[in-house]
Amino acid sequence: MVQIPRLLKIIYVTAKYRLDNLIDDAPLPFYLRLAFWCLPWRWFVRNQRPRAERLRLALEELGPIFVKFGQLLSTRRDLLPDDVAQELQKLQDQVPPFASEEAIKIIEASLQRPVSEVFTSFSAAPMASASVAQVHAAELPDGQQVVVKVIRPGINKVIRQDIALLYLLARIIVLVSREGRRLRPLEVVQDYENTIFDELDLQREAANASQLRRNFAESDKLYVPQVYWDFTSTQVMVMERIHGIPVANVEALLAQGTNMRKLAERGVEIFFTQVFRDSFFHADMHPGNIFVATEDPSNPCYIAIDCGICGSLTPEDQSYLARNLIAFFKQDYRMVAQLHIDSGWVPKKTRVNELEAAIRTVCEPVFQKPLKDISFGQVLLRLFQTARRFNMEVQPQLVLLQKTLLNIEGLGRQLYPELDLWSTAKPFLEQWMKKRIGPVGLLKSLHTKAPDLLEQAPLLSQTVVKAVEGYVAHQHHYQQQLEEARHKQQRRRIQQWVGGATLAVGLIGLWIPDWYNVILNASEAHLILVALGVVLLVKQD
Repeated sequence: MVQIPRLLKIIYVTAKYRLDNLIDDAPLPFYLRLAFWCLPWRWFVRNQRPRAERLRLALEELGPIFVKFGQLLSTRRDLLPDDVAQELQKLQDQVPPFASEEAIKIIEASLQRPVSEVFTSFSAAPMASASVAQVHAAELPDGQQVVVKVIRPGINKVIRQDIALLYLLARIIVLVSREGRRLRPLEVVQDYENTIFDELDLQREAANASQLRRNFAESDKLYVPQVYWDFTSTQVMVMERIHGIPVANVEALLAQGTNMRKLAERGVEIFFTQVFRDSFFHADMHPGNIFVATEDPSNPCYIAIDCGICGSLTPEDQSYLARNLIAFFKQDYRMVAQLHIDSGWVPKKTRVNELEAAIRTVCEPVFQKPLKDISFGQVLLRLFQTARRFNMEVQPQLVLLQKTLLNIEGLGRQLYPELDLWSTAKPFLEQWMKKRIGPVGLLKSLHTKAPDLLEQAPLLSQTVVKAVEGYVAHQHHYQQQLEEARHKQQRRRIQQWVGGATLAVGLIGLWIPDWYNVILNASEAHLILVALGVVLLVKQD
């Protein structure tokens, strides 16, 4: 099995950097603590480096999946000690590069031309190196300054090994843990597999960047560099070179007089605009992928690069999320509970009042704090912990969104610690909901669907005609049935009248004088009339 060597590699790296020391102070059960103390490398392996450096080096050695995990952690200074968060920041653009000769070979093989024919100048030393690719500075014949992004050689094989190992671990979790099955690990791994392999295709990244650039073409809040499609392939991408301050360099931003509050709030606005207006969002917004333009510090503009991971939501997911967040902001816990049940996040049989009480227990203490002290990430974590007893399931289609929201909050608080994520997002969401369900939203929806309706009009008209014809035929048949029933009722009344008259004549005839019977000899006839009348009255059509 290909997973076994990779698993051994993970164990080796864990021992080499003594990562087990990171949880020495954790409140573990006695049997786990005993198991850790019995690990052989605890007695034979020593590593004197600081814990944060050991963790970073281990993640780098384990490869891109682990590096990306470290990138996510580096944005959560509210969850990590300062020394660890500071060290993990180096994973964003300081991953060791691969040889320039290999990069040039990949570029020439992809573009089928020597580098000297494509670029008037090409810097062999990489500008930056990340987990999946590295970038080089270059210049096109028309003088345009560009960057050339090149996929790491052999990265595909390493990622496949890691994904295979994750699938193995996910299957084990499903087999042995009921709690694990609730988290739907197989679906989460599958979703991550699709995401990471999409990131290895630079043509897809270029398409994502072009789409994001179009979405914010008229905006002064976000700028996305131009892609040069003539020099782009699955392994190489050439795009406009940008100049700005890395968003994590807070000192440089302050030195140029950047409006930090506006910068942080704009980050939140950009995120919600992408999610709810465009349903297309940059899902890898760690500080290594974000810069700030220097032209107007009082009106700061973000610059986004590395669009390899982008996400989208269905209209149903958008509406559900917006209503849920608004309900949170308004502290309407019953609405939050009802939305969880209606959306299928928790079983339909869940009692609304019980879930409402559990959510209130988590959220109410949070809302008693000043808004600047509220961490949405912490609220999410506590809600997920509380939801376990209600068998709440992880939604794989929202994993990217949750990750990105945590990134945004961590970044915003790093830029401006007083950031009020809640009050910044609430007006935007309320306005979005009004546009969606109000008259303007209905007209826009009708305008969007009008071409489909016109295209389907002939078929729809045929359907309507057939329905009308069927209705008319049904009404005609119904009228015939009514007419027949009316005639039948009239025949019954005549039969009843004749039967009653016949019965009456027969009964009267039995009481007339004897001379009448003698003359006519009609007594038998009277009995026949009586019998006939009874038959007519009893037997009717």
